[in-house]
Amino acid sequence: MKIAQKYSHLNGEEYLIVRRKELYKEITETIESMDADNFLTKESKEKTMSGKMLYSPREPNEVFKEKFHQLGWSESRYHYYITTEQKLLPELLALPYEQQKDFLISKGIKEPIASYKQTDFVKDQIAVEVQFGKYAFVAFDLFVKHLLFYSGGIINLGIEILPTKKMQSQMSSGIAYYEGEVYNVLRHGRINPPVPLLILGIEP
Repeated sequence: MKIAQKYSHLNGEEYLIVRRKELYKEITETIESMDADNFLTKESKEKTMSGKMLYSPREPNEVFKEKFHQLGWSESRYHYYITTEQKLLPELLALPYEQQKDFLISKGIKEPIASYKQTDFVKDQIAVEVQFGKYAFVAFDLFVKHLLFYSGGIINLGIEILPTKKMQSQMSSGIAYYEGEVYNVLRHGRINPPVPLLILGIEP
């Protein structure tokens, strides 16, 4: 497979080139080492593509998982407490997780709610998400998950790997694709989401 297109948001790629060049090489070489023909394993049952062999959305994820883990990339979880009191957020976000509950209780919140977010591949403050899923999952990655890990000091950059429209057209309907998701980011303006990102569009 190859990286056919890429979009650097808030100097995401530039950060990789200057600060994490070896990690960038690991990511690109991992993508290039994958044979897309191995993923043509799903027989379509949709009326418009009945019987056609499509790219499986699950199998690339499994191969990426195996390859990234071999290179030392690992899952990371960011734990935090929730509040809907906006005035408390600046101080809450600056606190370690272990102190957040007591802080909220001291402010009159009787039963603080604990939560967490998980990302599959993190190494040296770089997070990678491989998305061959539905549109909503990608939006969540770009506008919630990467931002949460960034604001929490866990990562300095989020990377999203997506199929291009060319590849997505040979998958089941409803799968997110690179061009559509970059368009969604661009619509929000040049500084939103406020986290450095690199979005990669891959295809056979």
